[in-house]
Amino acid sequence: MTRVHIIGAGLAGLAAAVRLVERGVPVIVYESAGQAGGRCRSFYDKHLERDIDNGNHLIMSGNKAALSFLERIGSHDPLAGPPDAAYPFVDVKTGARWTVRINDGLIPSWVFDAKSRVPDTSVMDYVKAASIAFAGNDKTVADIVDEGSVLYQRFWEPLTLAVLNTTPQRGQAKLLWRVIRETFLLGGKASTPRAAKKGLGPAFIDPAVKFIESKGGIVRLKARLRNIIIEGGEVTALNFNDETVTLEENDRVIFAIPPTRLKQIMPELDPPTDDASILNIHYRLGAPVPMKALGESPFIGMISSEGQWAFVRDDVISLTTSASNALGTDDRPNDDVVSKIWRETQIALDLGDVDYERVRVIREKRATPDQSPEGAKKRLPPETACRNLFLAGDHTDTGVPATIEGAIRSGEKAADLVLNSSTGR
Repeated sequence: MTRVHIIGAGLAGLAAAVRLVERGVPVIVYESAGQAGGRCRSFYDKHLERDIDNGNHLIMSGNKAALSFLERIGSHDPLAGPPDAAYPFVDVKTGARWTVRINDGLIPSWVFDAKSRVPDTSVMDYVKAASIAFAGNDKTVADIVDEGSVLYQRFWEPLTLAVLNTTPQRGQAKLLWRVIRETFLLGGKASTPRAAKKGLGPAFIDPAVKFIESKGGIVRLKARLRNIIIEGGEVTALNFNDETVTLEENDRVIFAIPPTRLKQIMPELDPPTDDASILNIHYRLGAPVPMKALGESPFIGMISSEGQWAFVRDDVISLTTSASNALGTDDRPNDDVVSKIWRETQIALDLGDVDYERVRVIREKRATPDQSPEGAKKRLPPETACRNLFLAGDHTDTGVPATIEGAIRSGEKAADLVLNSSTGR
């Protein structure tokens, strides 16, 4: 083939480009923003005077596509985390603290150990919840799990919010099960948590762009696609703000853009909506954050709290509230949520009366596509009616939720389809 034109330099688009240049295929990646990364990016915040991520993401040792991607692009030792599958939690209302520890091996002995499982839960709670493995396409997590149980409040609800960016009442149980099947079900070796040491950009994005360019690929920033020309069942031209790119014979195109943007360019498609939001608050302290409450982990889960996960990097604490649109947080002013969540953070990290010096609020209004049963049904296949056009992104049918792992898989799937597609018009 002559060249592959990839629209979108988020993780899906970059993953597709990496896969293609590895096989000697010329690529051009077009990105409308001034930097690559999409929703997975780092930037210098002038107010905080620190490099921060637009949002927080956990990688798990069972995320094979993500870890393979890091290795292939030459991202050396970019992740940090505990030596084993340990997840620290705190209930900010009661002050109770515990750590869920998942043992290695396929036999889940941690469930039988009161010191390793969620406190105040029994083995039968886990046995009952195992029916999620057989959930149909139309079932939500709340349809399967007892909402009145302690396990629901301390495990299923925070897990659903983190993985699906929606509430258990809306999140598809089958999608959540796919994550459990590839991580927790396989034991500690597949479910050890990891977070980016220096940020998502230095870990995933910058090395990917460098790798693509080192192989002769081109990454063009501030190149916004306006529309496309389709003739004879194929895309023949890409119209950008400043130029029109006419496709040559055997060229291919991959759209790795969010659902809303995809719908604007191809209104005949009907992807899931992408209005599920995430609230991120970054607090900068006057000194490095005490790590005693976190142990060996760079994060802690927060129960009975509007702030759900706290990530610590040097003197910055980054709080994440998933499904902020569904939980009503999007409707409240910044000052309100900042003060409320800071009080919760002081308890979670055992900071006492230590205060922050500066704060930055980032509201990702279109963080993920709808991951309800209805939204999952609308996930698009990577093939399109145009013979030379393929789709990537976490709104495509990868079989896994809209996560870093899902985005990378989608890009690699689109690249594989390009490689296997027939040549000639």
